[in-house]
Amino acid sequence: MRIHPFPALRPPTELAAEVASVPYDVVNVDEARAIAEKSPNSFMHVIRPEVDLPLGTDSHDDQVYAQAKRAFADLQARGALIREQHPCFYVYTQEAELNGTEVRQTGIVACCHVGDYNANKIKKHEKTRRDKEDDRTRHVLALRANAGPVFLTYRRDETVSELLRAAQRGEALYDFVADDDVRHVVHRVEDTAALASAFGAVELAYVADGHHRTASAARAGAALGEQNSDHTGEEEYNWFLSVLFAADELHILPYHRLVRDLNGLTRDQFLDALSQVGNVEEVQVPLPRGRGCVGVYVSGQWFHLHIDPASINMADAVDSLDYVLLYERVLAPILGIGDIRTDKRVDFVGGIRGVGVLAGRVDRGEAEVAFAMQATTMDQLMGVADAGGIMPPKSTWFEPKLRSGLLVHTLD
Repeated sequence: MRIHPFPALRPPTELAAEVASVPYDVVNVDEARAIAEKSPNSFMHVIRPEVDLPLGTDSHDDQVYAQAKRAFADLQARGALIREQHPCFYVYTQEAELNGTEVRQTGIVACCHVGDYNANKIKKHEKTRRDKEDDRTRHVLALRANAGPVFLTYRRDETVSELLRAAQRGEALYDFVADDDVRHVVHRVEDTAALASAFGAVELAYVADGHHRTASAARAGAALGEQNSDHTGEEEYNWFLSVLFAADELHILPYHRLVRDLNGLTRDQFLDALSQVGNVEEVQVPLPRGRGCVGVYVSGQWFHLHIDPASINMADAVDSLDYVLLYERVLAPILGIGDIRTDKRVDFVGGIRGVGVLAGRVDRGEAEVAFAMQATTMDQLMGVADAGGIMPPKSTWFEPKLRSGLLVHTLD
């Protein structure tokens, strides 16, 4: 793997907590507006620029990207973003409590090359939507910058790990606790040769979160390359902002499903149809346990659906996923769900919100049935990517989330 140091645009230390924001795609426009209203220095003004335009503005309107460019320039003019003097790497540590467990993950902030992405040295496990790619590509080209990092993972390399530990022994550039109680610590690495060399021994990386950002970075790089008659492939626009974490440090939460109706079935008919798929038992604890087990909430009662392990092809990285089993054996044939990416009868709830949210939404009549899922493992994710497979949408929820605006990579 090639990694590349860069002279980041970044907030002064005293403004880091104020500038840094959650990623653009984990909040809706109302939530984004509320975050942006807290401070003119919030990076939310850049990554969700529609918050500073009239209510109802189409998020893909030309004026949205023009506003992003203005907001980005304004932060720099006010000194809320300053330029690093030299190309650097950064060591980024996050600490948080997830469902009662203390977690910690440390990665390297660096730029990866679009050529490695195009050559599948940076492996994917999800399909991207063209409209979302178009949006982020336009955003990158408007700013001529990668505003938010791509979340990548790799199989642990001990030389890299030791270099990251050594970098953390110095004074931190940033150390703050955000309003979601996640601690963010960043150390600057000015002597970049050792880390760049060590990472050369890492054969592959995997997109954990940020498939659309990665695809749009590659598209933006290609577009700028076509405009440059002297293009060599090493220009700054060929590199995109990434944070790379060893896989064994990451934490995946489940992504639950809600379906608005029972496809014309009564409760009893639905449960009878489930019993043809596997063993159905009433339970008090909704979270499923064991491969092929899914929690089901309908009419005020939790059940576990246990799919017969003998019927699951465990040798197939994709077909053995609980998310695939649920779709192929329940959502499609029983509930009549079509393309899960576009079917309006399906909604998704990230695991950070807890299973109590599922029961509450069904009880309020917002859905007829909820499905509590188990988290995908990192081995499963990498196995699917290695096999060239595609996971169903909304199959992974990574926590804690990376902050946008702490370190920005510009393309020239």
